[in-house]
Amino acid sequence: MSPRARAVLGVIFMSVLLALYFALAGVKAVALLGSGDVVAIAMGVALLVFPLLGVWALAREIMFGFSSTKLVDELEAAGELPPELIDVEVTRAEVREVADAAFPRYREAAEADPRSWRAYMRLGLIYDAAGDRKRARSAIRQAIALRGD
Repeated sequence: MSPRARAVLGVIFMSVLLALYFALAGVKAVALLGSGDVVAIAMGVALLVFPLLGVWALAREIMFGFSSTKLVDELEAAGELPPELIDVEVTRAEVREVADAAFPRYREAAEADPRSWRAYMRLGLIYDAAGDRKRARSAIRQAIALRGD
């Protein structure tokens, strides 16, 4: 199964779980709200608010996924993906080693052209391959913002 297919299945699974949680929490929240007890009412309100925050977070992650996938597809169609990450049939440790070695070049490219979404997207992909998910997401978010998607 491709990484993209696994990601889509993961999103579907998490969405179903969130919907189930929302339904169950909603039933309990209504019961608590109708109890008349101040503490129970506060708990009922919390049971309504927290699932909404979960829906917001999931929607934000889904939008990030769609936007980043669109940019990766655009780079791939233009033949502009980092060559270090294309058709690499090596272990995860070897991919990380290759990404670590290539990282300075991609960081310098992004610093040299801070308005280039392509440079930030490639930097994000290299960060991801190197295992630095926080910086990868930050660079990819910058690419999305620069691209206007």
